[in-house]
Amino acid sequence: MANFESTKVIELGSCAFRQPQAKSHCRFLHGYRLTAKFWFSCNELDENNWVVDFGGLKGLKEKLQQHFDHTTIISKHDPFLDDFNDLNRKGVIDLRIDDGVGIEMFAKKCFDIASIYVSAMTDGRCDVEKVEVWEHESNSATYTNKHVQKMTFKEEESKEENKKDEFQPITPENTPAIKDETRYTKEGLKINPDGSIPAAVGNKVSQGLGDMFGGTSWSTKSGDSMR
Repeated sequence: MANFESTKVIELGSCAFRQPQAKSHCRFLHGYRLTAKFWFSCNELDENNWVVDFGGLKGLKEKLQQHFDHTTIISKHDPFLDDFNDLNRKGVIDLRIDDGVGIEMFAKKCFDIASIYVSAMTDGRCDVEKVEVWEHESNSATYTNKHVQKMTFKEEESKEENKKDEFQPITPENTPAIKDETRYTKEGLKINPDGSIPAAVGNKVSQGLGDMFGGTSWSTKSGDSMR
């Protein structure tokens, strides 16, 4: 996921359209003053420490308003498309034909236009993350970059896997076995780490300073004192 993000609100203008399949009054030609909000992201800021230069988005605003402002947008599947084309030829409307109409499809249209513009403007450094379009203060719709959604999901999945590894409790099943590297002679005597063999005294073997007289019998001669 990108490290930096900024937003910009752009007025799209007044646009007329209709939903030909709707059963409600939305099937009639009607219009709204559309507004769009854009989310831009990048991993590295420019020389001014900006995600995008907002002043450089004037060209994007012009392209968007050429499509939406004082235009009539009709779906390419509209059954009366020929009639709208005729009105356009007569100069009654300024016609645009899109894959679909409504603020959901307008958000995608804005996303497509902005993605090409911003990529060229920043030499591929910056991406468009999301676009939200309002037809009025109560209704809006968004279109989100599917690639960003996919990458974000993978990153979150990776974080969860790292957490599992980091906080995994120690159990007998995941505790590594400790290898016994003790060496013995043919006679069964344990060999010291330095390669030496403890000297046998009596029937026992001295195992170091802590038991240096183990297995030794002591006798007392006449006249000797024991302390």
